[in-house]
Amino acid sequence: MLNKFQQLWKAKDVRNNIFYVLALLIIFRMAAHIPVPGINVGDLKDLFAQNQFLGLLNLFSGGGMVNFSVVMLGVGPYITSSIIFQLLTMIVPKLEALSKEGEYGRGKINQYTRLLTIPLALVQGYGFINLLSRQTGGAILSNMTNFQLAATLITITAGTIFLMWLGELITEKKIGNGISLLIFAGIVASLP
Repeated sequence: MLNKFQQLWKAKDVRNNIFYVLALLIIFRMAAHIPVPGINVGDLKDLFAQNQFLGLLNLFSGGGMVNFSVVMLGVGPYITSSIIFQLLTMIVPKLEALSKEGEYGRGKINQYTRLLTIPLALVQGYGFINLLSRQTGGAILSNMTNFQLAATLITITAGTIFLMWLGELITEKKIGNGISLLIFAGIVASLP
């Protein structure tokens, strides 16, 4: 096994791709620590420490929820969108025919998946903000105005789109599935 790693290390292209992917994963972890403005992060961390369900949600988001970060939803909306289109491909004849058209069809379905991610991120973001507001009686979210709520939803939706883009950049380097690596990095980062 050590011999395989030495062979990988000697291949300059593979080594550069690995460093590129590691750099993108570091960017992801840094983004998970950038909080959305207007949130009392200290009180939020205390709430997550006391509530096991919220702690589990935080684990799957890559640690972004406890900081109420710009990437707090992780790639969850994209995964949900992907699952929806996989199911729709089996049910809707036009999507089934499109999926059988080869690379063009898969590209179109991927485009639809990305487009569906945006409203799903908005809905999931709103649901999470509502959940936190109910858990704390509005104390942590300090009674957001409609403008603050809209700005927060746009910010966390943009964070999800950013992670989706990072995942695609990682996938292009052929080191592994980018979305899966982002999920893995988020879970591993919360282990220590």
